[in-house]
Amino acid sequence: MTGARALDPAFLTFGAGSFDLNGGDTTATLSVEYTHDQRLFWEFKPMGGLMATLDGAFYVYGGLAVDIFLGQRFVLTPSFAPGLYREGGGKDLGHVIEFRSSVKLAYRFDNRARLGLDLYHLSNAGLANRNPGANALMLTYSMPLGPPRR
Repeated sequence: MTGARALDPAFLTFGAGSFDLNGGDTTATLSVEYTHDQRLFWEFKPMGGLMATLDGAFYVYGGLAVDIFLGQRFVLTPSFAPGLYREGGGKDLGHVIEFRSSVKLAYRFDNRARLGLDLYHLSNAGLANRNPGANALMLTYSMPLGPPRR
């Protein structure tokens, strides 16, 4: 474990972007996500969040993420999280249970805050006959919570 990786605190991440990029229901989306600083199962960190679109869709999720440090400044963070989706006036994804697969690339500042892009996909993984899925791209800011862990 490198020094940079060992010291990162928990994060509160705010995001804004576009939901259903390649579909007919493209809309703006906002999100907030918490990533714990405690590691489980090798290097995986618990995380959870919620996302809402401007047309009324809502998604709440919880899962695991792992940081892959690309030097001192860049961090690649893949994550996977099951969650509950409510379409509201938004896109029908076929089921209330949806799975979120994400990859985030972020620049890491001296104070450990991060500015990045998050590309994710929602899918019900065949739980329903209808499984159109949706892709989203978000600009994110991750605010470190508390001092770095020792």
